Amino acid sequence: MEVAEVGRRGPDIRADCFVHLELKPSGGLDIELNSKVESMYGDSIRGLVTDMLKYFGINNAYIYLEDYRAFPWVLMARIEAAIKKCLPDIELEYLPDMLPQNLYKKPRDTFRRTRLYVPGDQPRLIINCGLYKPDGIVLDLEDSVAPDHKFGARFMVRNALRAVDLMGAERMVRINQLPNGLDDLPYVVPHNLHTVLIPKCESGDQVRQVADRVDTLRKQHKIEDEIYLIPIIESAMGVLNAYEIASASPHVVALAVGLEDLTADIGAERTKEGTETLFARQQIVIAARAAGVQPLDTVYSDVEDYEGLRASVREAKRMGFEGKGCIHPLQIRVIHEEFMPTPEEVEKAHRIVEAMEEAKRKGLGVVALGTKMIDPPVVKRALRVLKLKELSEK
Repeated sequence: MEVAEVGRRGPDIRADCFVHLELKPSGGLDIELNSKVESMYGDSIRGLVTDMLKYFGINNAYIYLEDYRAFPWVLMARIEAAIKKCLPDIELEYLPDMLPQNLYKKPRDTFRRTRLYVPGDQPRLIINCGLYKPDGIVLDLEDSVAPDHKFGARFMVRNALRAVDLMGAERMVRINQLPNGLDDLPYVVPHNLHTVLIPKCESGDQVRQVADRVDTLRKQHKIEDEIYLIPIIESAMGVLNAYEIASASPHVVALAVGLEDLTADIGAERTKEGTETLFARQQIVIAARAAGVQPLDTVYSDVEDYEGLRASVREAKRMGFEGKGCIHPLQIRVIHEEFMPTPEEVEKAHRIVEAMEEAKRKGLGVVALGTKMIDPPVVKRALRVLKLKELSEK
């Protein structure tokens, strides 16, 4: 008799459920429900359980479901995970409807000032993460998910990509460290994913493995839109191979650094001053710029130290980083404020753009500002500053 358990239970659990499933040789379906919303939704929950079991060809089973006001897409994820623990060869999927508002696209050079990491196995944190308006939301399958919850997290993240309104944020997923991360991709690529984050990346070959797998899945599911890649450098080897990694695939749009694992790898204590990782961060910026992609800074781990966060963002901006990771929604506002262009930067950008437009009107092939010649990358940066200023005022 196959038996599986998935999910969470306990007095502090919210918006989630626990599922115990036993497959039987006979006796039909026996559904036991313990729900905080039994009086209002008990019948619909039992109906969902019955529909799912029959959809997967299960006619004889005992299922115990402990419900803590879970949304239907959460119930679906937990029940399907339990079924597939018992019957791993089943290829069918039971998917929630895709919200129409989740079908938006993102350009490869979109702003990535903030990327909010959200544990992929905690629906109560996923449900409202879009309200805080980060540039990107990272549904995490890696470090924030305990090993015994990783299997179920795949179904949770898949369903969240379809059923949770991420409110215009770049839709990101951090897969597990390779090679296991390659097995995460079929669960997320088909569901209007914008970007895959590759943790602990140490070589260009690892990037190409992910890119090849993503491209195979795109063809299989007839996905026309590009899916971007962001390798995360978190080891000494990754730092030394940073340019190789950043330039390994045309799908790479940014290069990020993760300092918690990096400091552990080099045997250093992580400090607020950051002198122990100064070389690594500079290497990431230089490698990213040389490869033509965005450099993205690490997270700031002290969620209550907003002045320390502000100083850290200012330093990152001075070094050339274009964004920073977040582990708490309240960090987003500070990071957005500090990445906003200064009045001097905006004024200079206006002058550069005006000089470019004047040169075009005169039919000149060369743009000059005072005694200095302005080349296309300078104009592109100026336009980006003005666009960032406009974005920050919304």
